[in-house]
Amino acid sequence: MLDKIVSIVNDIVWSPALVVLLVGAGLYFSIRTRFVQVRRFGLMVRSLFAPKHKEKDGKRGISSFEAFCVALSGRVGTGNIVGVATAIALGGPGAIFWMWVIAFFGASTAFVESTLAQKYKFHHESGYRGGPASYIEKGLKLPWLGVLFSILCIVGYGLLLTTVQSNGMSGALKNSFGIDPLVSGIALAVLLALVIIGGIKSISRVASIVTPFMALGYIIMSFVVIGYHIDAVPAVLRSIVTSALGINPLVGGIIGSTIMMGVKRGIFSNEAGQGGGAIVSASASVSHPAKQGLAQAFSVYVDTLLICTATALMILCSGTYNIFDARTGEVLLANSPELGGNYVGFTQAAVDSVISGFGSTFVSIALVFFVFTTVMAYYFYGESSIIHIFSRRRNGSKGEKAAIWAFRLGLLAMVLLGAAREANIVWQLGDIGVGLTAWINVIALLILCPEAIRALKEYESSVKKDK
Repeated sequence: MLDKIVSIVNDIVWSPALVVLLVGAGLYFSIRTRFVQVRRFGLMVRSLFAPKHKEKDGKRGISSFEAFCVALSGRVGTGNIVGVATAIALGGPGAIFWMWVIAFFGASTAFVESTLAQKYKFHHESGYRGGPASYIEKGLKLPWLGVLFSILCIVGYGLLLTTVQSNGMSGALKNSFGIDPLVSGIALAVLLALVIIGGIKSISRVASIVTPFMALGYIIMSFVVIGYHIDAVPAVLRSIVTSALGINPLVGGIIGSTIMMGVKRGIFSNEAGQGGGAIVSASASVSHPAKQGLAQAFSVYVDTLLICTATALMILCSGTYNIFDARTGEVLLANSPELGGNYVGFTQAAVDSVISGFGSTFVSIALVFFVFTTVMAYYFYGESSIIHIFSRRRNGSKGEKAAIWAFRLGLLAMVLLGAAREANIVWQLGDIGVGLTAWINVIALLILCPEAIRALKEYESSVKKDK
């Protein structure tokens, strides 16, 4: 019964209208910014290493690079391994093409939301805070909607999406080492507790060390696997394009699933439009709002165009995948019948094709890092949302600390629940969380977009003067 209710709600939230809204908004922002994600690519990279700026009030937040790493840790998670494999299994190779499309346009969306987050941030005793809830309240003058977004963020990220991450990790560890899912869930919860109690300073320090290390290690291994199967790359790239356009007769009948899976898994992975990256961006101390917008646009590229693509090419070049009709469950292609619907096994088998017996170990270790840093970021999104809600009250922080502690316990409990629950319902719960925050945030961004455009023009003018 529960599964049926979750499925119905998921279908409502993730109607074709939301897909059109997200892609359309990314296209609109790209046009309005004159494709800033291409024009200012060099500036995007340089923005990452801008020195920490002293604000007008004398306070300092985290650095642009620390904010980039925290946001990237939120983007890089099970979606980059399990999510990509799921997209291929239910949408075919063409789903990867639509992930690329959503990432390209999503970079402009990330720019707009992060620039607005900087403009409307507020100071808290723990540092700068803000994000969609703040620009909805102050920019749109709709405080009730800002509170609603905060509540959805607490539930969506802190509770629902957390289960997706821990489920992906526990499944991989069980496959590799036979570890009981509850045991791996408890271990993850303990590690998370040690970090999140320290707040944003502790989270940003850990993220700035762990995130670059784990991303680089994963990419190096993917290059080894792809290099081993280099002869298959041209055919794989053709398959991605032909399947995306419905030309490939094998998967032409599931073109709807191809597009939907590519968009959903792409958005789930890079978070552009959901508002999570904007929450982190508000905590950074930078000399201009647009500078942080550019830095966060680059994080979408790293997540999807680099890490998700690395996973996809490993799987497709190795041929370690199966394709199913999402509606009927019919097997359309059985390259690896022994894997069945074990999606994380697709990536593990790809690594095994080069280094026999190492695939399960490598992917499991990668997932531990990915999940740890992602849930750490999810916690920060939820904590900031709680702070936003209490910042509006006259008595200030009264009850805020109790609410944060309750959230911490709730998040850790969901880590345990996600580790032990069956994957299908967990993924659907995650999709609902993503969809609800995206609906509100993207509509707000479309209305407030002119402010981000003005900030971009102002920043570009200042850059020209400095030359």
